[in-house]
Amino acid sequence: MSESAVTQAGRPVLEQHFADLPAQEEARKLGMWIFLITEILFFGGLFATYTIYRELYLPGFIQGSHLLEVKWGAINTAVLIVSSLTMALAIRSAQVGKRKSAIIGLLGITAILGVVFLCIKFILEWRTDYLHHLVPGINFDYAGPHASHVQLFFLFYFFMTGLHALHVMIGIGVVLALSYLTWRGRFSPHYYSPLEVTGLYWHFVDIVWIFLFPLLYLIGGR
Repeated sequence: MSESAVTQAGRPVLEQHFADLPAQEEARKLGMWIFLITEILFFGGLFATYTIYRELYLPGFIQGSHLLEVKWGAINTAVLIVSSLTMALAIRSAQVGKRKSAIIGLLGITAILGVVFLCIKFILEWRTDYLHHLVPGINFDYAGPHASHVQLFFLFYFFMTGLHALHVMIGIGVVLALSYLTWRGRFSPHYYSPLEVTGLYWHFVDIVWIFLFPLLYLIGGR
């Protein structure tokens, strides 16, 4: 959304190529949904490939899953669920016209929770995996059974969680940008669609993790 497309009072301006404001707002939401559908197709293909290899080499994938710390995955799941709540509350606060400080505070908490998720993933999980020589292609050294299949599991693990972490980082950047725009008075009960479409993206990223957690951490009835 350009600087000129919304007034200082937080009221949207109708762009020339739209018939009315409702159509303009619906177009923004439709654009985000189309983007999310492409993301679903991408992650869906990745999940399908992972599932096929997991069925082919189940004992090795179970062994690899048991090398992960379930507690960190569970904590990160809780962190993202709470961040979805704060994101939804920020959108609701804008809809009902609450003070800018309340909206910025909720967006800030959302961004902080995203950073907490990344810190747990990179510092407490990936760093530990590296120290235990579980990173494929760099320093993988596993002497247990099904070593080659365990390495394949960790290849999927790092790629899938790394791709998800990239989406979280993008989301954090957008949320921080929205905090700045909120401080500038760009949103009001009359105009908050950027918050809504960002909320859709953030919730999607959280849902992806909810699928990743059991697929990676809970194999073999843990």
